[in-house]
Amino acid sequence: MTTRQGQPDLNDPITKHMRPDCTWLYADKTVGQALEWLRQNPPGERIIYFYVVDRDKRLLGVLPTRRLLLNPLDTPLDRIMVERVIALPHSATVLEACEFFIQHHLLAFPVVDEERRLLGVVDVDLYTQEMSDLERREGRDHLFQLIGVQLSDAQQMNPLVGFRYRFPWLLCNMGGGIVAALLSIAYQRELAWENAALALFIPVVLALAESVCIQSVSLTLEGLHSRPPTWAALLPRLGRELATGLLLGGSSALIVGLAALLFLGQGRVIACLVNGIAGGMAAAALLGLAVPHLLRLLRLDPRVAAGPLALTLADMATLLLYFNVARGLLP
Repeated sequence: MTTRQGQPDLNDPITKHMRPDCTWLYADKTVGQALEWLRQNPPGERIIYFYVVDRDKRLLGVLPTRRLLLNPLDTPLDRIMVERVIALPHSATVLEACEFFIQHHLLAFPVVDEERRLLGVVDVDLYTQEMSDLERREGRDHLFQLIGVQLSDAQQMNPLVGFRYRFPWLLCNMGGGIVAALLSIAYQRELAWENAALALFIPVVLALAESVCIQSVSLTLEGLHSRPPTWAALLPRLGRELATGLLLGGSSALIVGLAALLFLGQGRVIACLVNGIAGGMAAAALLGLAVPHLLRLLRLDPRVAAGPLALTLADMATLLLYFNVARGLLP
């Protein structure tokens, strides 16, 4: 069963679309024996990864072509293979395989059973006809972006798939709301009647923090399309985003604080408000940048997860800062 676009149904089992004729080599062979075997049995698939297996065909590792060609002929394969192999379980669906391609940016994945026996391989040719142009491309980013677009389109067409993909991250917002209620209980004294003005401004404080957080998330996701994140580049970007957040927070706090001064005239409450807005917006800007980067670095898809997760963390950070400043300043 295929979709109208000619692409496989996202709920299909991956075993329905895998290629059983993948290239595998025995771990107890040497480089010379492996090369001789490959000359006699040339690989037939378009994308070639050399998977290393034992005599029961259990997947042990993957052998980069460079290592196979440059090591001495008497070198055992199990000494030069990469043991950490990302494999798809045979129970996976096409949807799960598609997510693997977006997260890991590999051109093919081995498919294994419960005992990690190699069953076959699935490659990006399953999802896109762009493989015919791969040699002419300067990079592969466009290819994986195309898979992501196809995945997003399919999720929008299939309500159940969209629900499964998006709902778990909404639990962050539900949990955040519950934690916010618990924080309000924990800081009852600060929200007592004589300090009721403090509670009146909670929606404003949270709304400003959430707004700057969403701005940061959106700009970060846009930047991740053109440049893959690295741990080394994250720290300088956090510094710049913190400076931006402080400028935004300080300006917003000044405006809201002046308005509150005209209506309330309560200096300590206004000090809490100004510090809560400035600090909350700075923290929200940091989280809006950091969360998408961390999700991508952890091989998770930030497009769906970053928004709910960053907003929940921004709300918690803002409320904690606001309430603790109030605890220190209010009688």
